[in-house]
Amino acid sequence: MSWVYPAVLAGCFVATLPLELVLRARVYARPRRLLATLAPVLVVFLGWDALAVHAGHWHYRHLLGLRVGNLPVEELAFFVVVPVCSVLTLEAVRRRRPGWRVGDEEP
Repeated sequence: MSWVYPAVLAGCFVATLPLELVLRARVYARPRRLLATLAPVLVVFLGWDALAVHAGHWHYRHLLGLRVGNLPVEELAFFVVVPVCSVLTLEAVRRRRPGWRVGDEEP
């Protein structure tokens, strides 16, 4: 059993939390938008991982041992934490550079 993977994910979360609190990225303040961002990632990549593990093409070692189906909880957390940290970073940059366009601005 190893706490390294959860510790890294927690570190990513803690490192980007000031972007929400200090720079007011407003990612957590818009939960529907965040869910719309996470849903395709979760469906595609968790499905992909589950199929790869089932087929024997992928396996996990040195984790906590907790699983949901055939996937470790760390893998589930990864596909939530990393996209949220990415969106937080993007929105923080947009707050600091309001003229920077990424293509999802309202007309």
